[in-house]
Amino acid sequence: MKLYLDENLSPRIAEILRASGFDAASAHEVGNLGLADQAQLRHAARQGRALVTLDVGDFVGLATEALRQNEHHGGIILVPSVWRRAGAGALATALGELGTLYPQGLAGVVVFASRRRSAEYSGTHDRRRDPEGAEGAAGPA
Repeated sequence: MKLYLDENLSPRIAEILRASGFDAASAHEVGNLGLADQAQLRHAARQGRALVTLDVGDFVGLATEALRQNEHHGGIILVPSVWRRAGAGALATALGELGTLYPQGLAGVVVFASRRRSAEYSGTHDRRRDPEGAEGAAGPA
């Protein structure tokens, strides 16, 4: 899976992911700071990358609009603000696990990266993998 980190995430996360063998880039590294969210999403789609963002509310709206307009996107990974306290290494590890689960990418899919209070990665929810809707079923428990 190819990842593109929104400007609200540290470019250090992309560096850690690349050191682990993943294809990752950040808005900081490619000079896309200050672009509107829609422009960030389009950039990621053109690059064949899933966009990773802390802007959960904004990107839920953009995903809904893309669905209405039948527009393609490379996938969206929504990262709740609880990850801010975890540090770059913990989020990079969680994204790496997600990349292992979806090596072909997340085109057209929106994933929520949740976190347990115990600070363990609790996985994501994706109806393609879990049609019954069980919480956290796509990742390690």
